Parts: sequence; structure tokens; C-alpha cells
Amino acid sequence: DGTTSTVLFTGELMKQAEQYLGEGLHPRVIVDGFDVAKAATVEFLDQFAKEFKDLAKDREQLCNIARTTLQTKLRPEIVENLTDIVVDALLCIRRDEEAIDLHMVEILHMQHKLDLETRLVRGLVLDHGGRHPDMPRRLEKVWIMTLNVSLEYEKSEVTSNFLYKDAKERENMVVAERKFTDDKVRQIIEFKKQVCADNPGTTMLICNQKGIDPPSLDMLAKEGILGLRRAKRRNMERLTLACGGMQINSVEELSQDMLGFA
Repeated sequence: DGTTSTVLFTGELMKQAEQYLGEGLHPRVIVDGFDVAKAATVEFLDQFAKEFKDLAKDREQLCNIARTTLQTKLRPEIVENLTDIVVDALLCIRRDEEAIDLHMVEILHMQHKLDLETRLVRGLVLDHGGRHPDMPRRLEKVWIMTLNVSLEYEKSEVTSNFLYKDAKERENMVVAERKFTDDKVRQIIEFKKQVCADNPGTTMLICNQKGIDPPSLDMLAKEGILGLRRAKRRNMERLTLACGGMQINSVEELSQDMLGFA
């Protein structure tokens, strides 16, 4: 980005100006000289510069630009590898007539890897996985549900007291609390069966921005559903952009057009 070069160049100009100030030259004259030099430099750059009408389609030129920038920052051993990675990453998220959103490219640090092993994943990498041993590890032809519904027991948001007379009333209260969450999970399972029955050979992935408690995970695992909990908001947004669908805030009215597919 040239920050170091700019500081060095400015320091050298100040050094030369100090010499003329010592000889009695007025500072205003020196500043006017700087302005003349700036105008001449800009004029030269306008004549020297080359215009690329469709730079996005010229991968070789993009690589040259990235390589020139990286060579001033990194070791030569990894520059060539990172050059291709940087260019391919930008071309992957680029959309015609839209500004490039660099937040769509995420850098994940692997503590047990070397910098020479850096690679580009042309897809979406989530830094969390299934929390149940019986959940599938690999899925193909997947319906993706981006969910923002709590599938775990939650305390009330307002101060409240529940009074019971004996152990039976307490047990009924616990069952009622559990039933509230289980009903939502059963609705999702029934919806999954309906969608997969209409599309044989498919399965379902649930990516939930909120929590999924162990009993709910167990119910999902028995149906072959992979459930990811506490997903980051930015990953939820990327997931809908990459695979389609929309974020679901309620399980009351589920439809297939709300799902993504991959």
C-alpha cells in the first residue's frame, strides 16, 4: 500500500528543504516548488498509466498487481501461492456491477499448520461442527435450514416464580417446559420427512444461530439431521447468499422455498 515508501519519501523532502532553509530561502518558495513538482508528477502519471476496461477478466494482470503488492510484505517462498489465492478469492465473490464486499472472504488461522500450507476453499467454512456423536459427518444433496429459533430450555426474560405443592406438580411443570421445546423439534422433523419424501436421496442440515440442547440434538440425530448450534451471524448471512433460502425465525409455517440447497 506504499505507506513506508511515503514516509521515507516525505522525510527525504524535508531533509532537502532543511538545507535550503539554512541558506535563507523563504519557506513559501519551497512550498511553491513542492506544488509545481506535484503537478508535474500527476501529469506524468496520467500519461504513464494504462487503462484496463475489463480488469476482472484479465487474471494475469490481476496476479501481477497482487504479486507486486505481496512481494514487499512477505517472504518470496509464499508469495506465488498467496498471489493465486488472493486473486481467486476476489474473483469468487465478485458480482457484476456491484462493489466487492471483502467481508465475504474470511481468513481462518490454523494453529497447527505452516504458512506455506495456506490454501483457498471455494466454499463456506464454518468454525463449528455437530455436537452429537451419532450425527452424520458428511452430507450430499442437502436441504439447508438457516434457523434463528431456540431449541433449548430458556429462563424467562422477566422475573417470575413458579409455586408447586408437591413433587408431582413440579414434575408436571418440568414436563411442560420440555414439551414446549420438543414440539418445535418435532415440527422440524416432520417438515424434513415431508421435504425428503418429495425429493428422494436428499437430507437436511440445520444451522441455528441460537442453541440446541442435548435432548433436541438426540432427536435430530435419530432422524439423520446434522444440527449446528450457535452459528455466527455473518456465517448465517453467507450461507443464504451461497446456497439460497432465507433465515427462519419461527417453525410454525415452514415451506420448502425457505430452504437452501447444496
